[in-house]
Amino acid sequence: MELRHLRYFSVLAEELHFGRAARRLSISQPPLSVAIRQLEESVGARLFERNSKEVRLTHAGEALRISARRLLQQAQEAATEARDVASGSAGRLRIGFVGAMLYRGLPPALRAFQARHPAVRITLNELNSGVQISELLHDRLDLGFVHTSRMPPELHHRLLLSEPFVCCLPAGHSLARKKVLAPADLRDQPFVLFSREASPDYHERILSICADAGFLPEVRHEVRHWLAVVSLVSQGMGVALVPQAMRNSALRGAVFRPLDRAVAQSEAYGVWRSGPPNVLVERLLQGVAESLAAEAAAQA
Repeated sequence: MELRHLRYFSVLAEELHFGRAARRLSISQPPLSVAIRQLEESVGARLFERNSKEVRLTHAGEALRISARRLLQQAQEAATEARDVASGSAGRLRIGFVGAMLYRGLPPALRAFQARHPAVRITLNELNSGVQISELLHDRLDLGFVHTSRMPPELHHRLLLSEPFVCCLPAGHSLARKKVLAPADLRDQPFVLFSREASPDYHERILSICADAGFLPEVRHEVRHWLAVVSLVSQGMGVALVPQAMRNSALRGAVFRPLDRAVAQSEAYGVWRSGPPNVLVERLLQGVAESLAAEAAAQA
């Protein structure tokens, strides 16, 4: 049974006249008769009673008429959905992100994208970089925003942002009186550190900043989210080196001071699977890149 057969059948069921049905279908009458006969053979039942005076639906034809109309409608909807997805006007996007992206311009980029593509369904999952990479490989995410450039060959990645680390201090800390800090100023301070398990890259980057300044930090607490780092600092639990974007967290009790020299940067990458281009991923990635660049320029 072909959709063509069902379309011919549906038109003939409405017209109950082979000549008029053929004209509506822009075909001649013999191919219509052949298609109806093939459909009846496929179904295994007569669908029309026809004689020299009239064409009538059989009981089997009446039953098929209802189902055929539904199937043709579903086929049309499926074709429309496929065209909309191909053009980027509809579909879905499953997005993973690290928490710091909430302070780097991701929310306004998503709002702008959703305004331009209201028929696209977006789902968000906050996940660390390693979990996002795994989810992308298993086709459970379409796009990720991560901290690492270490990728398996099945994934593509694009650097979206490179920003400095800044020092995060409790508001009442003696070092908070300084406008600029050297990494060595933190030598004897208890640290709140991003967990190695959650992000090996960030953990190692912060340790390298301290090592270059001639000390290893006294790590008191390790947590899995940058907001948790800032929150513990705001409550006097230690000091931290955090991405500049975390200044936007605006947690009461935490202050941020720039470092007096260039150090390892905090980086954000967009990550997606290799394969046929996904126009929705491409458009959102471009929007996020522009939003992050604007956010970084505003903080510079």
